[in-house]
Amino acid sequence: MLSKKIFSSEFKDALKEELKNQKMSIKELAERTKIPKATLYKICSGDRDPKLSTVKKIVRVLENKEENFIAILAAKFLLDELDATEYKINKKTYKIKEYPCNTMDECIVSTVRAEKEGAIGIICAPILSSIVEKLVDIPVVIIRPKKSVLDLAIKTLLNKISSKK
Repeated sequence: MLSKKIFSSEFKDALKEELKNQKMSIKELAERTKIPKATLYKICSGDRDPKLSTVKKIVRVLENKEENFIAILAAKFLLDELDATEYKINKKTYKIKEYPCNTMDECIVSTVRAEKEGAIGIICAPILSSIVEKLVDIPVVIIRPKKSVLDLAIKTLLNKISSKK
């Protein structure tokens, strides 16, 4: 694994070896990590030591165990409503991986775990998004309920209130 080699040899050597093993060019790595090609060439030649954030992006791409999956952080009852386990867009298939969360602590742990496992993006509740965005370097999108969902919640609450009177 690349992450184990980083600390046992020079990063540039480990990176070049991993690129060769995966038959990936620096250009392709640059496209997938969104790191400038020039930066990657300097790292590979030993002219520049990478920042930790750069290493994280490189490792995430080169050690991506489950490619093209989207993490959804939500309560179990919401995840049970999901019909699809994958989506196709532009001839590419993206898997959906569920991360059930009932507490703020579980959401934070799931966020970090999802990114570590290779998620390319996270979907979560609006109240979590500002925290989640601070924890990860991948896109975060919120779940937006439709007006009908909000209307139903209001009616349900009003029925509960009126039945107590």
